[in-house]
Amino acid sequence: MKKFINRPEDVLVESLRGVALAHPGLAVDLDTHVITRATPKPAGRVALVSGGGSGHEPLHGGFVGTGMLDAAVAGEVFTSPTPDRIQAATKAVDRGAGVLHIVKNYTGDVLNFEMAAELASMEGIAVGTIVVNDDVAVQDSLYTAGRRGVGLTVLLEKIVGAAAEEGQDLPAVVALAERVNSRGRSMGVALTSCTVPAAGKPTFDLPDDQMEVGIGIHGEPGRHREPLAPASEIARQLVEPILADLDFAGPAIVMLNGMGATPQMELYLMYAEVAALLEQAGVHIARNLVGDYITSLDMAGCSVTLLQADDEILRLWDAPVSTPALRWSA
Repeated sequence: MKKFINRPEDVLVESLRGVALAHPGLAVDLDTHVITRATPKPAGRVALVSGGGSGHEPLHGGFVGTGMLDAAVAGEVFTSPTPDRIQAATKAVDRGAGVLHIVKNYTGDVLNFEMAAELASMEGIAVGTIVVNDDVAVQDSLYTAGRRGVGLTVLLEKIVGAAAEEGQDLPAVVALAERVNSRGRSMGVALTSCTVPAAGKPTFDLPDDQMEVGIGIHGEPGRHREPLAPASEIARQLVEPILADLDFAGPAIVMLNGMGATPQMELYLMYAEVAALLEQAGVHIARNLVGDYITSLDMAGCSVTLLQADDEILRLWDAPVSTPALRWSA
């Protein structure tokens, strides 16, 4: 294992210390592992809290800021944060209009966020929850009951974050989150495994001439393993299951996401292949992202996310955002 670390057990706290130093617009609590905005949004606005195991950076801490999240809770690598820390984040950002929990569909995350919501409600905080489950690769996995929550999480945090920023109330924000979740699908592929610092060795064995199609963001097995193929064929294996699962007629937001160790040059090459397949299928790409947005430590691979858009979703997507990992003006 070759990594820029001191001791494996200190990776998370030392990384969070670097986040605090690099981004003065964020407040980082090294005891609870909670990242919040240094300047809270105005009173009377719905707040957004997300989180999960670390190792998927920039998700979630990189998306805390104006137009997206109010707080992110960082668990240990690939491990859900505990309910008390999620509750602490919820209390810290509540502005009197309620809080939306954005949860990826992994059993630990779902249970811990559910418990934190119950604790918050006992203190008079209204909490809504959306469980993101966009992965079409497998119905159940080692970590989930039902589909996994993956790349759509990024798009949902941006769109719903804009709605909360402009003052939509909690029921409206929850309904929007449910609509986005129902309209998004993702699929990923791995060319290598990843190495968790505490383990010191790859999570699974993947020969140099093989790829894992339908991989999860923690290295969970996908649909099948097969010989490495040209980029055009890999793109087809990612796009076709998505289009078979949902009708993407009309405009779409498309994200070509890197898993942590894939060069940007290769991501753009893959995006070109994906865009060509979508054009052939009659899908109109209205907006796009290409880069590392939800990763799996040092895994080489990529994922494709499609979101069926409409005028409101595109308006909220285009709204200003200012976070460490996503930023644009009106």
